[in-house]
Amino acid sequence: MEKKPISRQGFDNLLKELKDLKENQRPEILKVVQWARSLGDLSENADYSAAKEKQRQIDARIRFIEGVIENAAVIDIESLTGDRIMFGARVVAEDEEGNKLQCRILSDVESDGRTVISCTSPVGRAMIGRCVGDTCVVRLPGGEKEYEILEVKFKE
Repeated sequence: MEKKPISRQGFDNLLKELKDLKENQRPEILKVVQWARSLGDLSENADYSAAKEKQRQIDARIRFIEGVIENAAVIDIESLTGDRIMFGARVVAEDEEGNKLQCRILSDVESDGRTVISCTSPVGRAMIGRCVGDTCVVRLPGGEKEYEILEVKFKE
């Protein structure tokens, strides 16, 4: 499977979350499941159903994080430099209406869709490889949007 880029900080945050899920949240929900099971009839036991659903959510999140970690290509973005947009870049761009977009290009799991843009999103893909002064066209569900790149930097 293809390795996917992630920042060192994003990778460390996932490791911390995984540890919390495995060492704290999962054992705690298992205690709740056992307690709810001890109440008797499981077919009409709302506590048991809710606890099992929470356990399923925790287990799914553990599997997801383990998959991301297994396929991660950790990139030290603090050492990156240059004038082209790439993974880890901080970008300031302006659309045709004069609205400014200030964001950082990182991984899917680090993206918040506002200040941190996924490198695989339409905006991220359109910007990667561009320099200050370049324009890029982003194809969005609502139509195309053009951005002019105003600033590219890697350090705060």
